[in-house]
Amino acid sequence: MLTVKDLSVRYGAISAIRGVSLSIREGELVALLGANGAGKTTTLTTIAGGQKPHQGAIEFLGEQIQGRPPEYITRKGIALVPEGRDIFPSLSVVENMRLGAFVRRSRVEFQRDLAEMIELFPILGQRLRQAGGTLSGGEQQQLAIARALMCHPRLLMLDEPSLGLSPLLVDEIFALIGRLRARGVTILLVEQNVDRSLDIVDRAYLLRTGRVEAEGTPDQIRALVDVEGIYLGDRRTPLGDQGALR
Repeated sequence: MLTVKDLSVRYGAISAIRGVSLSIREGELVALLGANGAGKTTTLTTIAGGQKPHQGAIEFLGEQIQGRPPEYITRKGIALVPEGRDIFPSLSVVENMRLGAFVRRSRVEFQRDLAEMIELFPILGQRLRQAGGTLSGGEQQQLAIARALMCHPRLLMLDEPSLGLSPLLVDEIFALIGRLRARGVTILLVEQNVDRSLDIVDRAYLLRTGRVEAEGTPDQIRALVDVEGIYLGDRRTPLGDQGALR
């Protein structure tokens, strides 16, 4: 479904990611792991069209999409739930979801999709006329995900969905990700909770200083690296004798 080849992104003279390659098959749940500054968010933002690559290719459903504007990529079928959620705090829950459905013109389709989101996120059904900024952190995260799903994405990208949430709400977010996966949603996940991520994903990529240093199944990643050191940016985190799995 998605293939990223030799992707490099620069911010001025600084290289944020260097030669990143990854792939996602339809129906997979794949994680990008790494310390702060490893290039995870830059990778998602570039795929979503928010950042132009210095070099490399991004192919989605057989089409090269690197450098295309975000609106085009959303219409193509990729939705990003950014770190920090970026909901519109002064707009109601239903107005936020209407913005997520901008690619859909039919009022009938919108009402049908809204009903589906209320079924998936029952608490939002109780808050439809409430301003987004008055929701709890967990409710805002659910709204951000529901808004993204309103455009019927083929690929959903989640950037740190559990960031800043209490342990109980983290459990709810991971349960939600599991339900989305069961519904057949293809997901690319960036998440600070490495152990929880490896419990639910099919495969994972480890980024360090803008490069992919390891990839494989959760068991392979756990065998290769010290997962507790990943988010500490520990340079001593070993890759083992096998090196990166390709």
